[in-house]
Amino acid sequence: MSQQFHYQNNTRVTSNSLLDNPSVAFCARFGKFQRRDSQCQAFVKRVIMSRLFKMIMISIISLNAFFVVLWTDYNTKYNLFRLFEVSELVFVSIYSSEFCMKLYVDPINYWKDGYNLLDIIIIITMFIPYGLRRFKGKHYPYLNIADGMQSLRILKLITYSRGIRTLITAVGQTAYIVASVLFLLFVLMFIFAILGFCLFGLPDRGDQNNWGNLAVAFFTLFSLATVDGWTDLQQQLDSRNLALSRTFTIIFILLASFVFLSMFVGVMIIHTEDSIKKFEQELMEERHMTLMEEKQVILTRRHEEVSNLMQLQKNADYRSFSELVENFKKTLRHTDPMVLDDFGTSLPFIDVYLSTLDNQDATICKLQELYYEIAHVLSLMLEDLPQKKQSQSSEKADEK
Repeated sequence: MSQQFHYQNNTRVTSNSLLDNPSVAFCARFGKFQRRDSQCQAFVKRVIMSRLFKMIMISIISLNAFFVVLWTDYNTKYNLFRLFEVSELVFVSIYSSEFCMKLYVDPINYWKDGYNLLDIIIIITMFIPYGLRRFKGKHYPYLNIADGMQSLRILKLITYSRGIRTLITAVGQTAYIVASVLFLLFVLMFIFAILGFCLFGLPDRGDQNNWGNLAVAFFTLFSLATVDGWTDLQQQLDSRNLALSRTFTIIFILLASFVFLSMFVGVMIIHTEDSIKKFEQELMEERHMTLMEEKQVILTRRHEEVSNLMQLQKNADYRSFSELVENFKKTLRHTDPMVLDDFGTSLPFIDVYLSTLDNQDATICKLQELYYEIAHVLSLMLEDLPQKKQSQSSEKADEK
């Protein structure tokens, strides 16, 4: 009984874990799957990640947006009806092919990227008008909404623009703070809406058009917050001789427009600057990695060339390695790439090198001063030497 009980508990835990984490089980099941078309997959991946493919897709999306603009004019739409139909089929085919290529390269991780999901939504919206015309007919009342949703195609540019993605990331990071600011603004507008309704929404001599109920008062306060036509609203209050109207308007505009809206703009600017700095840092890191890869390739090639030279020296009849190097120099060209050491051009190395030169100059100056002092002492000693000889000779003459 105890063994059966433990077995049931184990199976229950296992089944619950699989139900709670279906994606983990799916990845664990298919993660070890090895594709047999790895070469084709690598080729398609190189095509998708190439700069040429991105430029082509950006051009196609821009051309599609231009055709959507022309489609909004009735006369142009009527005269170029066939062209619009053919171009629509071409654009839909290109977008579908792009989706299939990306899905073929990475069918599992493709669904984890939010921008890929945005592309899927755009592709679904492309086929909605075709489905409505086929099943509901050309005179379906909501068909114009489906046609208007085709303007979402221009959002595909986000996938190929890192700058736009950086701004979207900044907006997403400020969602909580922006929601807090908007909530405080809503509380402020709620308080002033109730106060304005009680002060200016009286049935007998109040402004029923702007302050007659809470909904209208909210709309009026929104106009005051955006400082759009607030003078006309204030003139209507002044014409009815309502007390405290100007004080009410000034206080609300100061709080809503100059405090909360300025706070909202400031938060957006701060987070946008931080995202731009991170974006520039990522670009610098990518460029550094690219340069390091290129240098590594060059160094590997040089190592192979030197190894070939050494092997050639062993096999060929060269007298010395210097003769082999001289023959190798004749094959070099001025366009051959060269790798220079990074420390020789870095700012810390230049600073240390200049400080070393300054210390060397100071040492040389001190040595020169010491040399001058030694020379001066020697000259004094030479001047005193004849006098000492004369004094010694005079002393010897006196002793005799």
